[in-house]
Amino acid sequence: MTYIDQTTEEPVVRAVSPPSSQIGPVAWVRKNLFSSIPNTLLTLVALFLLWKLIPPLLDWLLFSATFSGSGPEACKATTGACWTLVGVKHRFMLFGFYTYEEQWRPAIATIVLLALICGSGYPRFWGKPLALAWLIGLPLFCVLMWGGVLGMPMVETDKWGGLPLTVVLAAVGIVVSFPFGVVLALGRRSTLPAIRTVSTLYIELIRGVPLISVLFMASVMFPLFLPEGVTINKLLRAQVGIILFTAAYQAETVRGGLQALPKGQYEAADALGLSYWQKTLLIVLPQSLKLVIPSLVNQFISTFKDTSLVLIIGLYDFLTTSRTAVADPAWQPFYVEAYAFAAIVYFAFCFSMSRYSQFLERRLGAQGRR
Repeated sequence: MTYIDQTTEEPVVRAVSPPSSQIGPVAWVRKNLFSSIPNTLLTLVALFLLWKLIPPLLDWLLFSATFSGSGPEACKATTGACWTLVGVKHRFMLFGFYTYEEQWRPAIATIVLLALICGSGYPRFWGKPLALAWLIGLPLFCVLMWGGVLGMPMVETDKWGGLPLTVVLAAVGIVVSFPFGVVLALGRRSTLPAIRTVSTLYIELIRGVPLISVLFMASVMFPLFLPEGVTINKLLRAQVGIILFTAAYQAETVRGGLQALPKGQYEAADALGLSYWQKTLLIVLPQSLKLVIPSLVNQFISTFKDTSLVLIIGLYDFLTTSRTAVADPAWQPFYVEAYAFAAIVYFAFCFSMSRYSQFLERRLGAQGRR
C-alpha cells in the first residue's frame, strides 16, 4: 500500500496483510470444500457419511469396548469390541508356534531388524557406522531366531510364525529382489539379443502367474527335482519364491523409469566418454529410480501384504496366526476383533512405508532443485 507522508510529502510503501477471508482456515475451507456447487454438495454428503460412520465405529472400538478379563465370558455383556481376545491371545498372534518360553528372542530380533531398516532409510545414517550395524545386527538376528548357541535352545524354522515371520519374508524379499529387479530391467533394455531375450522371458513368465502358483511350485514341485535325500528348508523355498516374484514386478517398474528418462541424459553421458557402467550407475539409474519412487514403494507395500499367502505351504504368518487365534469355539464370536487387530498392524507398517516414500520424494526433489 502506498501513501504520502505529510511531513516529507514523499510516497511511502507499507506492507499490508491480506484480508482474513483470503488466508487461514476459513479461506482453505472456502477454496477446497465450498468453491462451487458440486464441491459443496460432495462436502455435505461426505460430512453426512462421516457423521453416520465415525461415531458408531469409535463407540465399538473404544467407548463400549472391553479391554480387561481372562476369557470370553468377560465380553458377553458388552456391545463393543472384545479386546480381551488380544490380551489373552496376543503372544500366539504375534509369535505363532514359537517356543513359549523363548518368545522374547523373536521379539528382540524383530526390533533389531526393524531398527536396521529404519536407520537405513535416513541419509544421515549412511556410512560406515550403518554398515557396521548391519554386520552386527544380521548375525544377532539369526542367533536370536535359531538359537543353538549361548545356552539358547534351537528353534527350527517350522515353528517360526506371526509377525517376525511376516517381517522377515517382506524385508528380505524387498531388499534382495530390488537389485535383482534392477538387473532384469537393464537386461531387458540391453542391446545384446541373448540378454534381452532371457530377461524378457523371465519377466513375462513370472508376471503371467499369481504368487500362489510360484509358492506352490517352490514348496511342492521343486523338491521333486532334487536328488534323493536332499531337502531344502521350507522357509527358504518360500523366501526364494517371493524374491523371484517381486523382482519381476520391480523390473518393469524400473524399466518404466529408464524409458521416462530424457534421451539427452544418455547422449550427454556418452559425450562425456563414460563407460556403460559409469553412465548407468552415476547418471541413468539415480534419475530413473527417483522418477519411480511411488511405484516402487507401492510394490514394497504389496510384497508386505502378499506374505500372507505363505499359508498355502504351511507357514503361519501374522494374518494366519491372528485367524487361528479364534479357532477356539469360545472365541469364535469375536473373530472380527482378531481381523481388526491384524488390520491395525498391517496399516501401521504400510502407512509408514507410504510416509517414507513421500519424505524421500520431497528430499530428492529439493536436491534436484538445488
